[in-house]
Amino acid sequence: MHYIEPAPIADKENPLESMMSRFDEAVRILGVSDEMYQILKVPARQVIVGLPVTMDNGKIEVFEGYRVIHSTILGPGKGGIRFDPAVTLDEVRALAAWMTWKCAVVDIPFGGAKGGIACNPRNMSAGEMERLMRAYASAMQDIFGPDKDIPAPDMGTGPREMAWLMDEYSKSKGMTTHGVVTGKPLVLGGSLGRPEATGRGVMVTALSGMEKLGINPYKATVAVQGFGNVGSWAAKLLTEKGSKVLAISDISGAYFNENGININEAISYRDSNNGSLEGFIGASKMVAEDLLFLDVDVLIPAAREDVITAKNADKIKAKMIVEGANGPTSAKADVILNAKGILAIPDILANAGGVTVSYFEWVQNRMGFKWELDRINRRCERALKNAFDNVYEISQKHGVSMRIAAYIIAIDKVATTYKYRGGY
Repeated sequence: MHYIEPAPIADKENPLESMMSRFDEAVRILGVSDEMYQILKVPARQVIVGLPVTMDNGKIEVFEGYRVIHSTILGPGKGGIRFDPAVTLDEVRALAAWMTWKCAVVDIPFGGAKGGIACNPRNMSAGEMERLMRAYASAMQDIFGPDKDIPAPDMGTGPREMAWLMDEYSKSKGMTTHGVVTGKPLVLGGSLGRPEATGRGVMVTALSGMEKLGINPYKATVAVQGFGNVGSWAAKLLTEKGSKVLAISDISGAYFNENGININEAISYRDSNNGSLEGFIGASKMVAEDLLFLDVDVLIPAAREDVITAKNADKIKAKMIVEGANGPTSAKADVILNAKGILAIPDILANAGGVTVSYFEWVQNRMGFKWELDRINRRCERALKNAFDNVYEISQKHGVSMRIAAYIIAIDKVATTYKYRGGY
């Protein structure tokens, strides 16, 4: 199961409002009509379900689950399922819209969707988790489908939960349907390269950013906030490219080593210590939030939304921010970072390696054929490098941040496709 990060800083902005402020700016630059604005703004479908689940103590607890399909203009809805106590409909709406723009930026024929259940998987047994996921899959059986809406893992879920979802959906259809979900175990039609895919995308876009800023990867220093799947793989892959990771963090705190942290040792320690870095001796403990303010070349926020806000953005010293998480920088913080001249590679570009390889998994399921790892990694890296170059070119052309440039590309692609398809 994916590692769950601690709660964000207290002045968390509404994630939907944050997303919409960026969306509005890109729309203004593009000159999108009022009619198209409404089409792109309003989610295509929003589903809320009550999920009664028998807990291990014999009592029934009712959980609230969400699925928002923001757009199917480019193709089937695509997006993860989040198990987290703080899940809200607004958060899921924002994440669904981000998925629309993310798929468009990397030129994948999917729309955007997202799901979530308000629960705390840390306090649930495997049996309770399974019953909850199967209840959710059953409630959503008419929403999901390999040609309609394709879920995936997100915070608090992983391959195990996707296996349960696929099995429950397959039972409802009377046949095994691998392509209904991605991020599955390999034996159930999962793809090679999927676990590290999001981290690989972070690595590729970080290296591309270093190239633009004239930073030598072999001399680059990195800090990674959030040492879950994305953060640890990004750290590992950047270390393999010669960069030095000085700091990492998780729910237990932050860890710093001026000579560089041995990432393989940190991953092994975490995996043998119930998913936590608590007690890791390869680095000294530091105040968790101070990791964000280290004087490094690259800062990778890979935990969750709104960790970089208007209250702390002015303290950031990194030359470049590469967003491994979804929405780690609030809209108000963007203004401060831009004024400081920090190159921020936005989430909808930087962490799109995951959805790229999810697309490859879906394609392989449709073909009934498996690709080799080298082919998957090569195609993933090429897709992310091309997307970065396109976004950078637009940012230079319009004199805007990489984030707004990414939104411009995505919104233009979805709007143009809609015009060709036509409305009522």
